[in-house]
Amino acid sequence: MTVSPLKIQKVFPDGSHEEKEILSLNEHRLAIIINGRQIFSLVCTDSNLMELLAGRLLTSGIIEKKDDIAEIRFCESKTRAFVTLKEEIIWKESQNLEASCCTKNIEYAKNADEVPLPVLKKATCPPEWIFSIAQEFSKDSIIHTHTAGTHRCILAVEGKILFSAEDIGRHNALDKAVGYMILNEIPAQKAILFTSGRVPVDMVEKVIRAGAGTLISKSVPTAQSAALAREHKLTLICRAWPDSYDLV
Repeated sequence: MTVSPLKIQKVFPDGSHEEKEILSLNEHRLAIIINGRQIFSLVCTDSNLMELLAGRLLTSGIIEKKDDIAEIRFCESKTRAFVTLKEEIIWKESQNLEASCCTKNIEYAKNADEVPLPVLKKATCPPEWIFSIAQEFSKDSIIHTHTAGTHRCILAVEGKILFSAEDIGRHNALDKAVGYMILNEIPAQKAILFTSGRVPVDMVEKVIRAGAGTLISKSVPTAQSAALAREHKLTLICRAWPDSYDLV
C-alpha cells in the first residue's frame, strides 16, 4: 500500500490545535537479487516496481537493452525481486550509498565490465515541447496531492507525455521513467525526462547511461553536473516553468 492514514495534531500560532487524519507515504523496501546475488537495497514506494527495476539495471550499467534480461520475478510481498540475466556479470564490490539521494538506497556491487559513459548525439527540444510538458508538470500529481511527499518524473517523446511516475526519492522516480522507456522499447535518443528534483552529477550520469537525449528539471543543476552534461552532449534544461526555462 503506497499510503496509510496518520493521525496528527495541527498547531496554530495562537496556541489552538485540531486533530486531523492525513495520508502519509509508506516506505517500501526492495531487495534486488541478480543472478543469485543481492546487488541493491532500495527504499521506494510500492508502485511501478517493474519499471523501477528495469530502469535501475540500465542506469547502473548492468544492462544495455531489454533483451539482456532473461527473467524478472517478485516474491509474494514484492520486497524481493529476482533477476536472471542472459549473460553472467563479473561483479566488483561497491557498498555505495547514493550520495545525493533522499532515501537509503544501497548498491552492494557494480558491473566490473561497465562501459564508460557515452557521448550522446545532441538532441533538440523545441520550446513548445518544453513549455507544454512544464504546464502539465505544474499540475499536482495524484500521490503528491494527498501526501506532499513524493518526487515525480515524466517521460515524453516529441512533447507528448507517455508515462509519469512518483516515488519517495527522485532517483527512483527517474529510474521508473527510464524503466518504462526500456520495457516499451522507446528510442532513448528521443526520450525527454522531466524531473521534479535538483540535478547533481549522479542524476546526470543516470540519464547519460540510459542514453536519453534530454533532461529537464523544475529545479537547478550543480556546476559539475552542468559540465558533465555539456561534455557528453546531454541537452539539459533547468528551472523549467510554464513561463520560462534555463538552457544550460
